Amino acid sequence: MAAMKPRTGDGAMEVVKEGRSLILRLPIDGGGRLVVELNSAEATELRDCLLKVTD
Repeated sequence: MAAMKPRTGDGAMEVVKEGRSLILRLPIDGGGRLVVELNSAEATELRDCLLKVTD
């Protein structure tokens, strides 16, 4: 039988810096969180894209 890993739970959206990377943890529907690793340039591009659609 496969080992089962404990779920980390939902939790709030958060971004933490680990070394040169930014780690984004985003809650998703149905439980759990989507974890994305970004560098600084990618984070800036994501910010610009989000600003375009939220204005």
